[in-house]
Amino acid sequence: MTKADQQLIQVEVVLAMADRQELVELEVAVGTTIAEAISQSGVPGMFECFELNLENVGVFGRKASSEQILQAGDRVEIYRPLIADPKEVRRQRALKQAKT
Repeated sequence: MTKADQQLIQVEVVLAMADRQELVELEVAVGTTIAEAISQSGVPGMFECFELNLENVGVFGRKASSEQILQAGDRVEIYRPLIADPKEVRRQRALKQAKT
């Protein structure tokens, strides 16, 4: 089967850093996985010093396996590492408010 014969779907791959974000729209073959779409998009390479971890990806805000098959219109999100633990930040904020 040639590429012209393959059924294609539209998906997006996005990575948002603190100072900028990149969103790439792609046409991929039916049956493409999250990992394959990320590779085809080139998004991780657009950020200096960003190290891709395929354990930290999702679709429309829901964590997903990098081997998940994409559906037409899916938005693949590459999550960056957390700078601080959200639970600890809330605890510190509560302690600060209790003192005032």
